[in-house]
Amino acid sequence: MKKSNFPTQSIFGIPVAKLNMLDTLLAVEEAIEQKRQLHHIVVNAGKIVAMQDDPELRESVLGADLINADGMAVVWASKLLGKSLPERVAGIDLMENLVKMAHENCYKVYFLGAKEEVVKKCVEHYKEMYSPSIVAGWHDGYFTNEEEQGVAEAIADSGANILFVAMSSPMKEIFLEKYKGIISRVNMIMGVGGSFDVVAGKVKRAPIWMQKTGLEWFYRFIQEPRRMWKRYLVGNSKFIALTMKEAFAPINYRKVKPATT
Repeated sequence: MKKSNFPTQSIFGIPVAKLNMLDTLLAVEEAIEQKRQLHHIVVNAGKIVAMQDDPELRESVLGADLINADGMAVVWASKLLGKSLPERVAGIDLMENLVKMAHENCYKVYFLGAKEEVVKKCVEHYKEMYSPSIVAGWHDGYFTNEEEQGVAEAIADSGANILFVAMSSPMKEIFLEKYKGIISRVNMIMGVGGSFDVVAGKVKRAPIWMQKTGLEWFYRFIQEPRRMWKRYLVGNSKFIALTMKEAFAPINYRKVKPATT
């Protein structure tokens, strides 16, 4: 596990940063200005559950410099476990704020992932909203294992300060962990899941009240129930069980009698 330079809470063995959105943005800005790389990851209930059975995903997450809680379930679990986190820092909200920061500070952004028409539409949206000058480059997420190193090298040569990787887990985490040495000149690297789909208008985001009450997952589920039912219904049930196990672990430990000789 990589030692964090930020204050953290250990949630399910994961050092989640005790940072709010503003703190996170300031950390990114500092990394860019100091020309060092900040590998950022967000964890939600589904990813934490997947990490229990996927050692490669777990290693990739624990290798990050900064881990935020993306999902109210993680924030609520932290409070239940007596390890309270300040707030949810959603990946898509962080991405939107970072694109705005890029425009204001003359940074450049590389967009990687999703289908070609989606990432292209996402890039065009930000060009129109801000300026074409913020875009260092883009590439869809459909490339072969033989092509992926070339994609990483193209990102490294693009002059980007920020890289967003819009792929599903564990693909994005593994890609970043595998190639962050090659793309070391990119100062902020992060996975953003399906965020390009939202920006491109392919998927609607939940209303603010559903985001704040932890029901954003349900809004996503009702849009694509066949594809999302297992991820959310089964995944959320496993997360609740994992939280209960963690919450009662100290009680169970105290009940164990010391061995006699």
